[in-house]
Amino acid sequence: MTWTIAGSLVTWSLVANLLIGKRAYTGRNLLLTALLLVGWWRYRVATGRPELGDALEEVGLAPRQLARGLAWGGGAFVLIAGAIGVGVLLADVIAPVGRLLEDQRAAGFADDVWFVALVRIPLGTAVFEEVAFRGVLLAAALRWLSRWRAVAVSSIAFGLWHIAPTIVALRINEVVVASPGGLIAIGGAVVVTTIAGYAFCWLRLASDSLVAPILAHIGTNSVGLLAAVVAQGLL
Repeated sequence: MTWTIAGSLVTWSLVANLLIGKRAYTGRNLLLTALLLVGWWRYRVATGRPELGDALEEVGLAPRQLARGLAWGGGAFVLIAGAIGVGVLLADVIAPVGRLLEDQRAAGFADDVWFVALVRIPLGTAVFEEVAFRGVLLAAALRWLSRWRAVAVSSIAFGLWHIAPTIVALRINEVVVASPGGLIAIGGAVVVTTIAGYAFCWLRLASDSLVAPILAHIGTNSVGLLAAVVAQGLL
């Protein structure tokens, strides 16, 4: 089951990013989030463990896990936002940060940046991806693998998930995907997001709540987008 979920998620990323695109992004991802959670519960029912509360607890979404998740996630959000703010201030000094802030995808969101930062990213990206990778996939992996192997499966799958969006970003930024620079960018994105996956898994396990990595994910993506928009003078 673990490998089926991981493979299905990576395949869906290719289909969603390279074939479907932005159409109904938030709605379709919320639907997929619900399907993942229902599928997880149905799996537990089929294996003789029908309690909904236990199913939610395994993916970090039980009510008792909320407060701790908010505390850990809120702290992570503040740290991430602060780091991004420092990065903006030092963009002229640190070249890689400057290049990130010049990402032309920000221009595509400039007209509705607040909707994207406050709705599309939190609900369509952070909630969906965290339920998928640090919720259902990690919970499934923990049933069959040691903790560190389960974390590795979740994190590597998360890294591979970002191949397709990186290809889209390269095209938007007019970089040839098959060029040396394009291939390095794809490889770099996989490595960076795999490391991020480990960090989000650590937050999930340390806080015993999926809320913590959700908030950290929102901080990374939403604040990062706002920083790029501001840096490019679009806001």
